[in-house]
Amino acid sequence: MGSTPAALRGCLLVLTAVLSLVMLPARGQQFPSRPITLVVPFAAGGPTDTLARILSERIAADLHGTVVVENVAGASGSIAGARVARATPDGTTITIGHWGTHVLNGAIYKLPYDVIADFEPIALIASGPQLIVGKKSLKADSLKDLVAWLKDNPNKATAGTAGAGSGAHVAAVFFKNKTGTEFQLVPYRGAGPAMIDLVAGQIDLIFDQATNSIPHVKSGAIKAFAVTSPTRLASAPDIPTVDEAGVPGLYISYWHGIWAPKNTPKDIVDRLNAAVMVALADPGVRQRFAELGQEISAKEQQSPAALAAHQKAETEKWWPIVKAADIKAE
Repeated sequence: MGSTPAALRGCLLVLTAVLSLVMLPARGQQFPSRPITLVVPFAAGGPTDTLARILSERIAADLHGTVVVENVAGASGSIAGARVARATPDGTTITIGHWGTHVLNGAIYKLPYDVIADFEPIALIASGPQLIVGKKSLKADSLKDLVAWLKDNPNKATAGTAGAGSGAHVAAVFFKNKTGTEFQLVPYRGAGPAMIDLVAGQIDLIFDQATNSIPHVKSGAIKAFAVTSPTRLASAPDIPTVDEAGVPGLYISYWHGIWAPKNTPKDIVDRLNAAVMVALADPGVRQRFAELGQEISAKEQQSPAALAAHQKAETEKWWPIVKAADIKAE
């Protein structure tokens, strides 16, 4: 009888171990147990917001849950970045971001978080070049005409940006350097509000994501001068490349990804990645992305590891360029 308690304890230990193994996948199977918040680091109506809303519905369907898109604008996306970096790492708070928020911001701002170390990559989504666009009444109809007009009218033109240090800001500085032109930069709380003012004729230019600009170009509300890539867009084949239009080599690609806070469990990251991949394979999503000038990443490039590698490579490329240009948040 003296050995019975010890035997019982042994049986309980074995039973506990077996139950642990049986229940191990439960968290992944039950995820999400509550709504997921997809934080967009810019104002509603902008290009990143548009992509987020296209994806969120399909992701929610695959997860059999709810995905709420929340816009947290300000400081070129770094306010949203700080919020997500501090969020509970349980997969219910994630963020969509891009070349600006998860590369440029690290070189431009003194951030309370690390753009690489404080996030878990989920998926590389898509990439798209910028368009150089102007208000409809601008006295230039080609990029060469625009450069000539800017040189004849130094510091008289205004170019909207999605905030100091944003991708639009960096692109404008590169453009100035390459063309020897000078114009004023007007920061907004996102590309959406900047586009509203461009359509209204309140500003002259935007170096803008194709996602945001193409619908307005096609409607005739604004004019496009060039696309910042070596090839034309399939969704807007009439717009010349920067090489063709007279400013060769001004290549800028806005790629988007999705991240979770650091230390989010791998099984949850994998489940989120699977849902994003299902969304990106959906014909309807692919068509809408194509219409917006977005090239969806190849399937093998949609993994968390691929996003991590791409972000690291982009950081190594752009940080020295940004610092050499002394681009700082205002």
